[in-house]
Amino acid sequence: MNKFEITYEGNLRTKAVHLESGSSLDTDAPKDNQGLGEKFSPTDLVCASLASCMLTIMGIAMQKYNIDLKGTTASVKKTMGTEPRMISQIDIIVNFPTSYDDKIKIILERAANNCPVHKSLSNQIEKNIKFIYN
Repeated sequence: MNKFEITYEGNLRTKAVHLESGSSLDTDAPKDNQGLGEKFSPTDLVCASLASCMLTIMGIAMQKYNIDLKGTTASVKKTMGTEPRMISQIDIIVNFPTSYDDKIKIILERAANNCPVHKSLSNQIEKNIKFIYN
């Protein structure tokens, strides 16, 4: 079980510390919600977590095929809704630096769509995921 400590640092900013490793990250409220938008917002991190989780789970799935996904990227666009203010849509484009056969593509896409973060997000959030194989 991972543990974190989050401190409110004032001016709509927080610092989150991963207690086991000591690594940290900072957040800032977005410009459209009274912040400066100089760092990831908490909702940005939700979207970044989804993309990071997808890439990680795909990497795990490819280990048994000796396929290294190094260089694979995910571009993320977040759309916020109003009333209630929440993430309404996440668009992700996963770009692989190489192409794979159909069997591997199916495994990759299933892995991505079944990552723990994807499964944890509300069905009220529209998730559009596109895979591009070069």
